[in-house]
Amino acid sequence: MILFKKIAELGAFIAEQKKKGRIIGFVPTMGALHNGHISLINNSKQLGQLVVSSIFVNPTQFNDAKDFEKYPVTLEKDIDLLEKNGCEVLFLPSVKEMYPDGVANLPHYQLGYLETVLEGKYRPGHFQGVCQVVHRLLHAVQPDQLFLGQKDYQQCMVIKKLIELENLKITVVIGATLREPDGLAMSSRNMRLNNVERNQAVKISETLQFIKKEIRPGYIEDLKDRAVQYLTAEGFKVDYVEIATADTLALVQNWDGKTPLVTLAAAYLNEVRLIDNMLIP
Repeated sequence: MILFKKIAELGAFIAEQKKKGRIIGFVPTMGALHNGHISLINNSKQLGQLVVSSIFVNPTQFNDAKDFEKYPVTLEKDIDLLEKNGCEVLFLPSVKEMYPDGVANLPHYQLGYLETVLEGKYRPGHFQGVCQVVHRLLHAVQPDQLFLGQKDYQQCMVIKKLIELENLKITVVIGATLREPDGLAMSSRNMRLNNVERNQAVKISETLQFIKKEIRPGYIEDLKDRAVQYLTAEGFKVDYVEIATADTLALVQNWDGKTPLVTLAAAYLNEVRLIDNMLIP
């Protein structure tokens, strides 16, 4: 695996590979890697691409400075994991490399409705930060395909919107959420859970499974209310449990029984904020 820390050096290497006819597959990460990330590496490998990954904990997407400071860093383990699983190129930039002019007065992206609901509502500025770093990473890596995980459902939609806004010729490939044997969605933040919290955390996926099983055409607000009450009783501080259309994230109060939906949740266990989602059907 070749490691680059400078955009110019990475760009020269990628240009040379493209001359050789290589297709570039890119898996951006913030490190603290798990099997969900590796599944995205494998998805790119199966298509015979030059597999490029990045590790960069982006300061501009954390609306809570404490959350940024506590984000798990496991760099040596991450590098070993990527190398063992066939990643060919790792981009490991510094904050100065990514934001040479600092993090003030950054561009604003017109994300519209997507920025007003769910994660956009509860983490103001978060998706602007996501777009700022992803746009820079895409410029540096010049990928043909971008591999993202479904666990960050709304973020996937935001990045697709970014690609549309900037007229980039990049195909987005969404990989299914990988789960632990008990159903908990794999997440870097799970590393911050103690044993008691880890056992509690599975209640989020169980709640989404309950909604998926119980939903019927007609009025569905009561189903969401029951889900929030259940998680609250189980010790969570709930930001939201919602049901939305799968293609636009328009929140749904009455369901026609046909429109594809996604149910999404975000809740805190003490200081750790967890998110998950499931498609319906």
